[in-house]
Amino acid sequence: MTTFDYIIVGAGSSGCVLANRLTEDPGVTVLLLEAGGADSDPWISIPLGWGKLLETRKHDWMYNTEPEQNLNDRRIEVRRGKVLGGSSSINAMVFVRGTAGDYDRWRDNGLVGWSYKALLPYFKKTESWLGAPDEWRGHQGPIHVRTSKFEDPAIEAFLEAAGKKYPLLEDYNNDRIEGFGRNQFSIKNGRRCSAARAYLHPIAHRPNLVIKTDVQVNQILLKNDKAVGVEYNSSGELIRDYVSSEVILSAGVIGSPHILMLSGIGPTNQLERAGIDMRLDSPQVGQNLQDHLVVMAEHDRVKVSPMQSNLRFDRIIYSILLAYLLGRGFATDVPAPASGFIKTNPKLSLPDIQFILRTSSAKPHPWFPFIRRPFLDALGIWVVLLNPKSRGHLELRSHDPKIPLRIYQNFLSDESDRISIRKGLQLAQELFAVSPLAEFVGEETEPGLKANDYSVLDDFICRTAVTVSHPVGTCKMGIKDSDVVDPELRLRGIENLRVVDASVMPSLVGGNINATVIAIAEKAADIIRRH
Repeated sequence: MTTFDYIIVGAGSSGCVLANRLTEDPGVTVLLLEAGGADSDPWISIPLGWGKLLETRKHDWMYNTEPEQNLNDRRIEVRRGKVLGGSSSINAMVFVRGTAGDYDRWRDNGLVGWSYKALLPYFKKTESWLGAPDEWRGHQGPIHVRTSKFEDPAIEAFLEAAGKKYPLLEDYNNDRIEGFGRNQFSIKNGRRCSAARAYLHPIAHRPNLVIKTDVQVNQILLKNDKAVGVEYNSSGELIRDYVSSEVILSAGVIGSPHILMLSGIGPTNQLERAGIDMRLDSPQVGQNLQDHLVVMAEHDRVKVSPMQSNLRFDRIIYSILLAYLLGRGFATDVPAPASGFIKTNPKLSLPDIQFILRTSSAKPHPWFPFIRRPFLDALGIWVVLLNPKSRGHLELRSHDPKIPLRIYQNFLSDESDRISIRKGLQLAQELFAVSPLAEFVGEETEPGLKANDYSVLDDFICRTAVTVSHPVGTCKMGIKDSDVVDPELRLRGIENLRVVDASVMPSLVGGNINATVIAIAEKAADIIRRH
């Protein structure tokens, strides 16, 4: 039994930030607990290795939804990182803030300190932007951010074609996101710049920080409606460690509500069914789940892609070694080099669809002459629904911490979501026909028919839609007594307990969420240090 000032549960993006910032004061002691292992796997470091992580789901919690009623009863993968750095160690490294309007919507719902203006200093604090300096970007932060360097003539063709219909952007992470431009990635010196690599590794030696990996947190220890410690298993031993200040939950959008429920904090009916003594009836724990749904518009590619050429077995082995050892070469980038943020209806205040260019096949593989044929090349556009109205929820299965929650995303339960993503798919089909992009595309393979028939498109969406793994919202922040955490991320009804991760986001932002999660944690660190 040991006492620390703070115990942080989860060494994902938020936990790494908090561990760094709180231990800047040498008089503050922190215990950081992580369910996964070290992030030493070479595939984590190599940017092109993201595809391998995606395929194998290595370092993943292996969550799946319950059968989704509106997606042909399919179980949809919910990828969440189980490793130091959390999902920032397994994601595609695309760095997007979203629009100012995403955060101003939070402000308009009473979260005054969470407007874009209020968060901008923290976005700048997180990053070292390698592009041109301006008032919107930071240049001294731990996360190195650069524009895609991926080389493929289809990229410029895509942007030129898009420029005939939409604005072109040099930088979508300033005050304007509507339009098209090259993607930005959290890559430093040719290697993934995860939250662990940026925030945790440089300070892991601090004597006031203890990091434990491969631990199973069972519950938060409570005494008289106050968090006093954490119970967890480590190497077969049951351990209870205590806090003099706070327990901070940073276990993620699935993990944080799960630990709360295991501790007796959550919807009464769920706790009773699982045989858990209720300590606080908090009905919204595990509610408000939302995620970005995605479908793919795809054509055969009539000109061989650099991806196909570079995946010849001898070439890709050389590229992987070069990237891992020296941080150079083809494998130091991701073949998702450009994005567009558009409105399917001009009356909308914010973009509701993101296009992400995919320059090659969705299922590439190494090949070699006379041994294995090259894969069939393709050109695709991921169509991402940015602001879904549909909401899901989590349900407790058992009092056993090893048994995961049931995940109900309820995708497309709001008809407006179906309309938006269908329209986005149609707009992607139209973009393929615009020169010079049209010169790279052959026969349409997905959806498979050049049709505006709503039934055809809706069927395709139901059969193929998945998530881009940006879940948020299950410990919603708000000003109402029913909201799980208050604007300072304190859990309502329990003292000395805070939640800091994607679960506190009241609604999704219009883009990849990791940049937002890191900025939230930076702001949370300042809030905590003020108390």
